[in-house]
Amino acid sequence: MTGNTMENLLEVRNLSTFFDTRKGVLKAVNDVSFDLKKGEILGLVGESGSGKSVTALSIMGLIDPPGYIAEGSAKFAGCELIGMPEEEKRLLRGKRIAMIFQDPMMSLNPVLRIDTHMVESITAHRKTDRKEAVKKAVEVFRKVGIPSPEKRLKDYPHQFSGGMRQRVAIAISLLHNPELIIADEPTTALDVTIQEQILYEIERLSRENNVSLIWVTHDIAVIAGLAHKLCVMYAGKIVERGTTDEVLDNPAHPYTKGLIHSLPEMNTRGKPLQQIPGMSYSPIDLPPGCAFKERCPLADISCEQNPGVTKISENHHVCCFHPLM
Repeated sequence: MTGNTMENLLEVRNLSTFFDTRKGVLKAVNDVSFDLKKGEILGLVGESGSGKSVTALSIMGLIDPPGYIAEGSAKFAGCELIGMPEEEKRLLRGKRIAMIFQDPMMSLNPVLRIDTHMVESITAHRKTDRKEAVKKAVEVFRKVGIPSPEKRLKDYPHQFSGGMRQRVAIAISLLHNPELIIADEPTTALDVTIQEQILYEIERLSRENNVSLIWVTHDIAVIAGLAHKLCVMYAGKIVERGTTDEVLDNPAHPYTKGLIHSLPEMNTRGKPLQQIPGMSYSPIDLPPGCAFKERCPLADISCEQNPGVTKISENHHVCCFHPLM
């Protein structure tokens, strides 16, 4: 279920991230593998609690106790990220790998002006004076469509709208022309119009700068027109992967089909939306076999075992005993 390693910017292999809790070991990410090529956009899709954000944080090296990476590998441009010394991670994060969080206020200090955020981000990785740093900040503000950048740099985070704060977060991620950006549901709290603008800007910036992008989202409709390929996660595992067109046009896993059919369409106006029955299991108490079996209309005795990988096409794979083909 992985591609040609010679062309990959990021290679994630058998990544597992667990959390020790009073009730037991919570397996937030369990044996996840995928590849990402230079300039490629990957959508990581699934319900809340499926392990998407923890996967992103694991790659960035931002898992704090009681969480830990139990096993696996994540290689960026040939460098192993798992177990990398903290000093080396700090040199890498923000410069070659950047992250955009769901809530921009998580990465913006409310008592500091935006120019302070920008200048400190620049000088952390580059020897330059304040004048040159401000000039670079103005340049990236223009890239992400923030008007009057010289004036807005002197504002505080609370003086920006939600959409504009997210643009600021994107601008900070672009300061060092990173090779990889990980975006963790950055448009979830925005209205549809602003969401569309952010998606357009991200896609344009990725294309113009040949930046690879991992877009984490629970909304499969958001990623449909953005990503080159999709990985669908459920209960800490990737259950289906492939090109965006193949996965959306011919979903092979019942869970993927359920996500797609739960979206409103023009011809469903006035009709109840389809929904996936039941609730997902707690990652602390996963049953043996397929974690989706209690919610799946196709489940049978074979689903008591862990499903293997079924090849639908050269670039389309699914983990299911009963793939929809």
